[in-house]
Amino acid sequence: MGLYDYYLALRSRFDDADTPEHVAVVITERDLLEKGAYDTLADFLDWAFEYGTERVTVSVSVLDEAVVPTLSRELRSIESPYPLAVREPGDTEPADEPVQVNIGLGGKHEFANVVQSLAEEVADGELDPDDIDADEVEERLVFPDEPDFVVKTGAERLSDFMIWQSVYAELYFTDVNWRDFRKRDYLRALRDYQDRQRRFGR
Repeated sequence: MGLYDYYLALRSRFDDADTPEHVAVVITERDLLEKGAYDTLADFLDWAFEYGTERVTVSVSVLDEAVVPTLSRELRSIESPYPLAVREPGDTEPADEPVQVNIGLGGKHEFANVVQSLAEEVADGELDPDDIDADEVEERLVFPDEPDFVVKTGAERLSDFMIWQSVYAELYFTDVNWRDFRKRDYLRALRDYQDRQRRFGR
C-alpha cells in the first residue's frame, strides 16, 4: 500500500461517519473481458469487507445473453472472502449470501416478474389487492436487500441496475475504468460516502 493509500485508509478508519453496510458495484461484460478483471473483482470484495461492509452485490450488465454461462462459470470460481451466490436471467430464488452476483438480470425484468407474480396470486384469489405493499414486492425480488452505496466505474449510468432496491442508495460514479480500478479508488469512493449526509429520499 502506497503512502497516499495509507492516508486514505487511516482517514476512513478514524472517521466517526458510518461506512456502508451494503456496497454494490456495477460493471459490464466488456469490463470482464479485460486482462486481470476477475482479479480486480476479488480484490474489490476484500477491500469492501476490510472496511466494514457486511454485504456486496456485483451487477454485471450484458448485451448478449449468450455470454451469461461463461461469465457465470468464471464468477462462481473467483476467490471470495465469504460465500457467493450467482443469479442469471430466469432465476427466481432470492440471493441471501454475503456476496451476491447478478449477471444480466435487469431491474426492469426483475420488477416485471414481481408484478406478474402478484397479478397471478390476485387472479387465483390467493392475495387481496389491498394487501399489496412494499413488503409484498420485496419478498419476491431475487435481490431483496437495498444497497447503501452503489459504485459505477467508467460511465455515469446504472445500466438497468436494481431499480426498486437502489432508490435510496448513495451513487458514486468514477471515470476510472474497471481494468484500472485500484484500492485507492475504492478508498476515495468510501471517503465520499462518509462525507455525505444520507436523506433516504427526504
